[in-house]
Amino acid sequence: MSDTQKLMPALSTPRRDLLRREIYRQFGVDGRKTLFLLLLLFAIPADDCSAQTPPPPVDEHAFERVPPTVVKRLATRFSLGAFAGRFEETRLGAVREAVGEGTIRHQGDAGDSIYWLCYRRAQHRLWVVSSGEMGGPDHLVTEIVEELTEKDAGASADCAIIPEKFSPVVLDSKLHLGMSRQEVITALGPPSKSEAAQIVYSHEGKLADGFDETAWLILGFGEDKLVSMRGGKTTTN
Repeated sequence: MSDTQKLMPALSTPRRDLLRREIYRQFGVDGRKTLFLLLLLFAIPADDCSAQTPPPPVDEHAFERVPPTVVKRLATRFSLGAFAGRFEETRLGAVREAVGEGTIRHQGDAGDSIYWLCYRRAQHRLWVVSSGEMGGPDHLVTEIVEELTEKDAGASADCAIIPEKFSPVVLDSKLHLGMSRQEVITALGPPSKSEAAQIVYSHEGKLADGFDETAWLILGFGEDKLVSMRGGKTTTN
């Protein structure tokens, strides 16, 4: 087995199959829900790859009974300080080149494949993700995940330290960690789903070229402050 293969452990099949059965039971298999199912399956880390610090798995309940109520497009742009990128247009390699740090990691294969960059700064942990076939051969960015940790993220040496000039991380030119719940709602409008510690924004739309676009924001709160955000989108024909 090559060194590359050792760094690419397969997803845990029992865990994947268990989640698949639960999602099918909850949602059925219509088109939009299928996209969310694929997103969930892409994000499940292998049991033995903790050293690579993959993106945290999607909360399987995050999209439960969430209608796509947001009319405006979501998760079109992101920025790391002065670096500006666009979902499904910017390559993971371009982010790596701009930051000058980090290693593109890979997990899984075919439809279960994900590629990512992981960064840390103080209590911030950031993942820039290209999800399987959605990101294509150029590994286009399909998702951004950032969260605050209770301890200094510097204690984990497997993610590269991101220079200060690449902060803050901002989604759609307005969303960043530390915002209050009311500031988020003022900026984005009413959420598609709202709970005490989490709100979800869901969008579906038809693009000018006839392709279907699905986008999401999953936002977590602690003491009324935004402490985690997960935003991304996929385009299908």
